[in-house]
Amino acid sequence: MLRVKICGLTRLVDARTAADAGASYVGAVLVPGSPRTVSPELAAELGGAAERPLVVVIADLGLDDATNVARTAGAAAIQLHGDEAPEWMEELRARGDWELWKAVRVRSRDDVLAAFDRFGPLADLVLLDAWQEDRLGGTGRIFPWDALRSARESAPAGLRIGVAGGLSPVNVAEAVAQLEPDLVDVSSGVESEPGTKDPDLVSAFVQRALEEAGRVEDAGHQPGNRSQTSGS
Repeated sequence: MLRVKICGLTRLVDARTAADAGASYVGAVLVPGSPRTVSPELAAELGGAAERPLVVVIADLGLDDATNVARTAGAAAIQLHGDEAPEWMEELRARGDWELWKAVRVRSRDDVLAAFDRFGPLADLVLLDAWQEDRLGGTGRIFPWDALRSARESAPAGLRIGVAGGLSPVNVAEAVAQLEPDLVDVSSGVESEPGTKDPDLVSAFVQRALEEAGRVEDAGHQPGNRSQTSGS
């Protein structure tokens, strides 16, 4: 089942808007320097206002700092955007009852395959985002979707795949139809300005993503569809 995450929240009203629209997760950025950075305390308030699982976005923190901010925020998932080592991720997982999501910047199929190989055994979800020099994420750009389509069959069993980067109400249905992700993630694509969500755009994004996911699922149950006949 497709999940939708509204990320980069900075206002309680926007957290409630995301929940009312049907978002599965809300996200808060705890990376200094981002125009959407909030404190762990405000992140906790955002999750509470939405009454949805909270995903906190961090990058290259020390293990103790990462643990403390995730606990303070009440994170259901920690989304890692830095150069976190596998051993570090294993230790972070052991410190709390949270999921680990690893964001990966994609330029080619090789980047996707490398992410599957390195993080597949460690992460609950790999989030594919666009690559841009000196930017860890939030670029507003689309990664080359062909990179995922051509590598999808190499994904480890049980690893969920998220798609981010340049998504908006205009193209999210196409992304769902082409990539069949487990999660779509949006921030700037539903904003009127950085950190301020537009209720109409949030609602349209969630609605179009879920409607297209329903069509994809229905097509998968049609007689003669490849997903049902490939094993026969």
